[in-house]
Amino acid sequence: MPLKINNVRKVFPNKKEVDHVVIKGFSAEIEEGEFVSLIGPSGCGKTTMLSMVGGFQQTTDGLIALDDVEIDGPSVERGYVFQNYALFPWMNVGRNITYSLRMQGMPKEQRDVRLKELLEMAYLTGHEKKFPIQLSGGMQQRVAVLRALASHPRILLLDEPLGAVDFQMREILQNELASLVQKAGTTVMMVTHDVSEAVFLSDRVLVMQSNGGELLADVKIDLPRPRDRSSDQFKTYNNDLTDLLRKAFNYSKE
Repeated sequence: MPLKINNVRKVFPNKKEVDHVVIKGFSAEIEEGEFVSLIGPSGCGKTTMLSMVGGFQQTTDGLIALDDVEIDGPSVERGYVFQNYALFPWMNVGRNITYSLRMQGMPKEQRDVRLKELLEMAYLTGHEKKFPIQLSGGMQQRVAVLRALASHPRILLLDEPLGAVDFQMREILQNELASLVQKAGTTVMMVTHDVSEAVFLSDRVLVMQSNGGELLADVKIDLPRPRDRSSDQFKTYNNDLTDLLRKAFNYSKE
């Protein structure tokens, strides 16, 4: 069991008012090699949960463990991709991708071999000397994912990786992301607001409720890959998850 989230609670203290309870009690398990998405109304704690799995925030109560080892801080075992990609603008593609490898002290010869593998995987060979400003949005996304994958992480964490992309490019980049992740074979946990994106990319979709981020539903997406967005099955999953999102939003009003 690579990732186990057991009855996690997250509270932000407030000295002047009542403490803000972001997550009341969330539990889930993610198997090795699975792609799992978190969806739910704004403010339900999706990104907070991802951040705790990444080790950037601590739980108030409960346990998050990778292979039964409690997560208590950031680690190369967990690669993180932010919504805006967060590439270093002063570094070229190659240096962006190998940043963590240099920080770990990996010899240049080994870094070069790993960089070659990653560039070939993402069809970016020949672009390693370019800077982020010279790349399209899709290429920047691939570089951000490669940087996160460079150290062979056990789990890849994606925080709305396509949230800033316009609609016309979104499906193209979803295709690229799906291909890249499948080639790497890495376990993935992704936060998204896009139901169709969750259905297209995920093996399972976890729906979080408003008012405490508890788990409303754990939906297995039983569709062959590559996914056909025009199929009746795809549309049924999309409609069912949209209905669950409405229920998750209305939970806050009950």
